[in-house]
Amino acid sequence: MSFKSSLVKTAIKLTPNKMIIWVANIVLKGIAELTDFNFDFETRKVYVQTTLYGEAEAIEVWLDGFAVVSDGESHKLIVQQARSNRPWLNNLLSRIVGKEWKIPAIPHKTAEIELIAELFKAESPEREV
Repeated sequence: MSFKSSLVKTAIKLTPNKMIIWVANIVLKGIAELTDFNFDFETRKVYVQTTLYGEAEAIEVWLDGFAVVSDGESHKLIVQQARSNRPWLNNLLSRIVGKEWKIPAIPHKTAEIELIAELFKAESPEREV
């Protein structure tokens, strides 16, 4: 892992969840309110709880086992497991889980995409002997 990605990884780990929620709520003002958030870099798990503007009940989403797969020329995002407390969202998530989704090549964002690909590189499966 490069120095740059190690530095970003450390910054992600040290950023308090309350700060993430605060910034997200500034960005999402009038759309949704982020009420809870947890991101575990090592286990690649994310939990998000948000309330859409005008709605009474919160939506919860759990992602487990996500990675970026690279083949040298392109990058793809894969999510191993995802679920929600809403049936309609579970139906939507079931359509993306386990599939590789190509990350579009954006010429002026190549460096950032490469950094993200390095940070969330798929772990190679262990071979059984």
